[in-house]
Amino acid sequence: MAIDFYYDVVCPYAYLASTQIEAMARRCGTTVRWRPILLGGLLREVGGPDDPNTRIGPAKREVMRRDRAGWAAMYGVPLRETSRHPQRTVEAMRLAIAAPPGPVRRAVSEALFRAYWVEGRDVTDRAWLRAVAERHGLEPAVFEAEPARAGLREATATAASAGAFGVPSFVAEGRLWWGQDRMSLLERALGSEPPRPSGTSGTSVPGGPGGTGGTSVSGEPVRLTVFHDFASPFSYLAATQVERVAGARGVAVQWAPILLGALFRQLGTPDVPLFEMNPTKRAYVRRDLDDWARHWGVPLHFPEHFPLRSVLPLRVALVEPRATGPIYRAVWVDGRRVDEAEGLGPVLEAEGLPARSLLERAGHTEVKLQLRANTERARAGGVCGVPSFEVVRGGDSVLLWGQDRLDPLGAVLDGRWPTTIA
Repeated sequence: MAIDFYYDVVCPYAYLASTQIEAMARRCGTTVRWRPILLGGLLREVGGPDDPNTRIGPAKREVMRRDRAGWAAMYGVPLRETSRHPQRTVEAMRLAIAAPPGPVRRAVSEALFRAYWVEGRDVTDRAWLRAVAERHGLEPAVFEAEPARAGLREATATAASAGAFGVPSFVAEGRLWWGQDRMSLLERALGSEPPRPSGTSGTSVPGGPGGTGGTSVSGEPVRLTVFHDFASPFSYLAATQVERVAGARGVAVQWAPILLGALFRQLGTPDVPLFEMNPTKRAYVRRDLDDWARHWGVPLHFPEHFPLRSVLPLRVALVEPRATGPIYRAVWVDGRRVDEAEGLGPVLEAEGLPARSLLERAGHTEVKLQLRANTERARAGGVCGVPSFEVVRGGDSVLLWGQDRLDPLGAVLDGRWPTTIA
């Protein structure tokens, strides 16, 4: 049994994965098969754009750039992003596929990754590619020959048939995982336990939110704000864990309900991104949600009434933050409708909360304005989706996006994640 590692050097997350995959395989007692593919060709196979960057707005692009820099710092590897990106990598990937599988292909691929993401080279330079080929004992023009062309096409088609729709992708024991940030899930599936930041293991269930401030383990005042919307299953998963991650460091959580649909409209993002995904990716995301629920040890049941109209429950959560956990459980565990008072009221009453009073106050003008203000604050702060975690310590601020960024959140609170990124 081995791990098939599908990659294109154009992807910074594939580069990050390439720096960790061999060590992970050793911990699992297995090996890696390096599988070069052409990302543009794969995207065409699954009905995506040749360059996915064209569909990423400025806010999301900046969040992802900082995210990559943070992972690089955590891994202790260099990462340099240049104006050359994205480069055309077809010939570079033909060189990688032309290298014989095993140590030579790995060495060639690592040289290409390093050239792109550390040295800032022009990987379309054929003279330089010929020099790389010679340095690794290959014919200088091997990447220009038909076997390399055909080999790359075949490898890309193989990746698509395995269920890949992006890079990096990993296939092991007949299952596919997508993304450098899913390597921990892959490792656990293979029977090993990946290294984790301290204080981020274990599970909990959604509870009542904490206060509005706290102190980090370093003793510095810190504020953690969680931007969320009950309409998001990812926000639900984060809500089951963030209190634990923050509480282990003496930091309280400030919950900031926002109107995700309104934010998306301002950013030019589809109201329900899941519906805009190609079928392969959409099926994967559904499975990925289940994977994370199992990982955190919490239940997750997709409600029949998705997408959820979350305006009323968001307003109630603004009035009474203790309703946050119960509402998330009602939607994403019990499948209950909470978009109208008739469904939300019993949920609140079951928790001993004054349902009638809360529902009445949720209709007040100041509450409506506060929800809009929260949404605008999120947009102005660079939020591109939920859940998003904003950590402010002194004059520094860090924004993380996604329930799969809880380990990085712990690193931020521990002071081990960069706060200043050029």
